[in-house]
Parts: sequence; C-alpha cells; structure tokens
Amino acid sequence: METESEPYVRLSTLRQLHQVVADLNTARSLADTLQTVADGVVAGLNYELACVNLVRPDGDLVVAAFAGSSAAEALITGRVGSRASWDRRLSMGSAWGELRFIPHTEGWVLMEDDVPQWHTDGPAPRFEDEWHPHDRLYAPMYSPRLGSARPGGPPPGSGRELLGVISVDRPRNGRHPGPWGQEALQMYASQSAIAISNARLRSNMQRALVRLEREQQALRASEESFRQAFEYAPSGMAIAEMGGDQHGRLLRTNDALCRLLGRPASVMRRYSFADLVHPEDIGTLLRTSAEGGRAELRLGRRDGTYVWVSLRNSVVADTADGPRFLLTHVEDIEERKRHELQLAHRASHDALTGLPNSAELRSRLSARLCERPAQAAGYAGYEGGAAYESGGHDGGYDSARDGGYGQGHDAAPHVGTGHESGYESPYEHEHGFGFEPANGAGPYDHHIHTVAPSTGDVDDGTKGLAVLFCDLDGFKSINDRFGHHTGDAVLIEVARRLTTGVRDGDTVARLGGDEFVVLADGLGAADAADLAVRLRNAIIPPIRVDGRAVRVGASFGIGWAECGMTVEEVLNSADQRMYIEKRSRAKVQRRAG
Repeated sequence: METESEPYVRLSTLRQLHQVVADLNTARSLADTLQTVADGVVAGLNYELACVNLVRPDGDLVVAAFAGSSAAEALITGRVGSRASWDRRLSMGSAWGELRFIPHTEGWVLMEDDVPQWHTDGPAPRFEDEWHPHDRLYAPMYSPRLGSARPGGPPPGSGRELLGVISVDRPRNGRHPGPWGQEALQMYASQSAIAISNARLRSNMQRALVRLEREQQALRASEESFRQAFEYAPSGMAIAEMGGDQHGRLLRTNDALCRLLGRPASVMRRYSFADLVHPEDIGTLLRTSAEGGRAELRLGRRDGTYVWVSLRNSVVADTADGPRFLLTHVEDIEERKRHELQLAHRASHDALTGLPNSAELRSRLSARLCERPAQAAGYAGYEGGAAYESGGHDGGYDSARDGGYGQGHDAAPHVGTGHESGYESPYEHEHGFGFEPANGAGPYDHHIHTVAPSTGDVDDGTKGLAVLFCDLDGFKSINDRFGHHTGDAVLIEVARRLTTGVRDGDTVARLGGDEFVVLADGLGAADAADLAVRLRNAIIPPIRVDGRAVRVGASFGIGWAECGMTVEEVLNSADQRMYIEKRSRAKVQRRAG
C-alpha cells in the first residue's frame, strides 16, 4: 500500500480496502466476524500476519482469530493474555493516533510477559523506517461511545469500552506504515469494532430469541402438565378466587373432587368451600391460611352427608404481577378418620363389654368437677330442678317417661368451657368476648358447678350427678366353677342390662373385674335410690350361657359428684357406700336365715 508516494494512492488499493470493510458486515456469527477482521488485514491492508485479541467478560484478552500463518494460528489461537499486560503494552512506545507502535528497541522487555506472541528473528534494520521482526503495532478497538481523535477533543479511547486489539506484523513493503497506512489501519479497527459490536448484538438477540422460545415452550409444557395433573389427579383439586367480592368462589374443580362431593363442575362453580363445610368446622376453615394452610374438616355431599377431607392451600398466579388464585388440594381422609375413631374408641372403651373404661370414666367425671366448692362460688345449692331447667320433678324413677329421670335432665346446660359446636370462633378474642365483670369479681365463670343433694331423711329437691358403684355378688364362684368363658359372657350380659336400664345421656362404665359405675345426671336422692333398685332387679334374673342358667347379684353404692372433690374422692365415696350396703345386706340375709 505504501509503494506510491503520499498522498497518491492507487484506486485499486481504495477499492480493496472498501471491499474488506464491506465484508465485515456479511459474517453470520461473532466467530465469523472475528475471522473476517483478521483476514481483511492481510487481504486489504497488505500485512502478512494479523491477530485479533478479544476482551473476555473477566477483562483478559484471548486470541480469537489469526490470519497469515497456519503454524502461528495453531500455536497461539485460544491463548489468553492478562488485562494488566495488555494495558502495559498499550501505554508503551509511540502513539500513532489511536494506534500504538512499540519498536524492537523497547519491545524486548515484553518477551517474558503472558501475552501470546509469535515472531521470528531477523537482521537489524538497514534504514530508519525498515520493519524489524520484533516491532509491534497494535490497533485497539473501542466501542463507539465518547471521545475522539480530533484536536481539542477527549483523549482517544476516553470513556469507551475496549473490545479488543488487532495486532499486525510484516508489512509487505517491509517498511513502517506511513500516514496513509496508519489512517487506514485506524479506520479499519474502528469499523471492525462496529462490526464486532453488531455481531455481539445479533448473537445476544439470537440467544434471547432462542431463550424466549424455550421459555414459551416450557411455559406451554408447564401449563399442559398442570392441566393434566389438575384434571387427572387421583385426589380432589380446586382453584378459587382471592380477594374482591367473589373471594373464595370456586373457579375450577377437577373430576376427583366432583366425584367425591357428588356434584358436577358446573354446579361446583356456584359455591365456595365456606358454603360446603360442616357448620361445626367453619371456624377451622376460617383459621386456615391461604399460603401453606392445612386443615382437616368435613365437606357436604350432594346427598346431604358429609365426608372428612384434608385441605392444603397454596397461592398461584398467572404472571409475576398478575391476579393471584387459591389452589386447594382436597384429600379424602374418611377411612383414616374412621380408623382414628376406632383407635380412640379402643383406647377409651373396654374390649370385652364395649363400655367406657376406667380412664374414660375418670375423664368424663373430671369434666364435671372443678377445684372450687359450689358454696365458695356463691352457690348454696340448686333448689328443685331450676338450675337445670328441669321444670319440676315429682320424685321416683320413671324410665318410660320421655326416656328421662325428669323433664329437665335432657335440657341440662353443657358443662365446661368448651363450645358445643367443637370449634372456637376466630373472632372471640379479637372482639373481647372474654371480658371482665365490672365489679372486679374476676373473669366470667362459664362452668356450671356440680352440687350434691342432701343426704338426710328429707329430700331438699336438689338435683345432682349421681355416681352408682356396682359390684357383682357371686361372680367369683361362677368364674371358678365354670371358667372364664362363662364369666366373660356374664359380664357382657350385665353390661347390656345396665346400658338398657339407663338413659341415652348417662354413662355406664366398667371399672375393672366385676365392678361397674353408672353416672346419671339430674337426679335427686330418691331418684338415685330408685335407679339402683331397678338396675339391681335387672341384673338378678338368670343368665343363660351354653345351655346353663347362672345367677349373680349386685350391690350398689350411691355417691355424689360435687365441685371441690377429686375424681378419686368421688369414686371412693361411692365405693365405700357400696361396701356398707353389701355388708348390711349380708347381715339381713344372715338374720333372715
């Protein structure tokens, strides 16, 4: 290119330069663009060797393309030089505009740094501008931002990002490039920077488009997977609205939930879970959080029955800022609940007779007692049946009349601090239902204190919780004579007769061995005595076991549960009265004999 004097340049040379610049924008990829840059230096700028060093994301520069020597290309392509070493090179030697020329007289200090290099030895220059094999000429490529080479402007490269460096070697005329050659190389480096930036942009756009398409495909696949998982899930699933006037309304239900509740999907969209839940479980539903909430409750079927289910909630959204929905997983746990009830029944009931066992008896009795005596709480006793809304009682035990010991027993208020519905309102504490009386007498006492009737000869009309302690007479001899099989059959029949002789709300429990306890609420002293007689008479008739008739008697002791007493004190009191009654009957029988 320098074979003619400046500024006269052959037209063919300009055409050649124009062609290699035009070729920069025809490459399809970044790798092709980099190789085109290196090839253009050799083809259009008349250098025998050209190397393109590209800045990596970590700042170091890698040899990305090489032209002019296959041996040198194989040796250094892909090797990396540190950014610090390159910054040192670009600050040495002479600045030719934005180019940097390092003569062999200064470049020897760079022989041992980590920048990849390839050169051959040669003779010393014969004249001043002759090219030496150890001369170095670099053309930095900057992103077109700020700064220019014009006089008075910012320093070259100022405020611009370094994209890479073109290094050239062996001008074909053997001389240092003149002003035209320098300007051409600088212009070519500038156009190469634009081409590399455009190639990177195209590459990034292509990667973004590919990534977007993959994301859309993944989204479509995810939506299809969710739809199939939702529709064909073996357990129930539902999507409900969150917020707004239609909060909680079911938008979509799968086939499993529709089958579980016996309702078609079109009908299910009219409801929310609050419309379907059992009234006793509405509080549980309201306390279940939307995100990660779990609850076990009953949902109504179309036929009016209820099924136990387990609910698990999660919040989903169509997009990052789109509307949110409540996704609820509904699992049928009816069978598990049935097993739980069976296990609970086994734990609280006698395996032989099916009656409540000793632990269950003590639990039921403890629920009726508190530590304060009724008198200390301001109760001198309940006159008549007024405290239990009995409406009066004329004395005597009448099991045929309304199935009760008096009209007021079935209307007795629920005892204890729990709610009859089985749940606690979520608004109770928030709205201060647990208030303090204005007179400072302490929290309002919801407990109905249990009192005992008078034990004197005169019935004062007080109704209480009678505890009838029953011990079978003659049972041991039956066990010893006929064996445990016969004894078990006798116990089962006695349990049946006791259960038949009491009301539905009363408790018949087996304490152990041949001892039974009856809890009967709302009785006066005469009612309890009458009940004991009737139960004793129900036990006395012969019991047929394996074709033989056996008889047992029964001794009853009547005790009374009263607040201020412990469970053991109540049972011991009834037990002692039973033994007193047993001894007195034995004396009467001996006296009669």
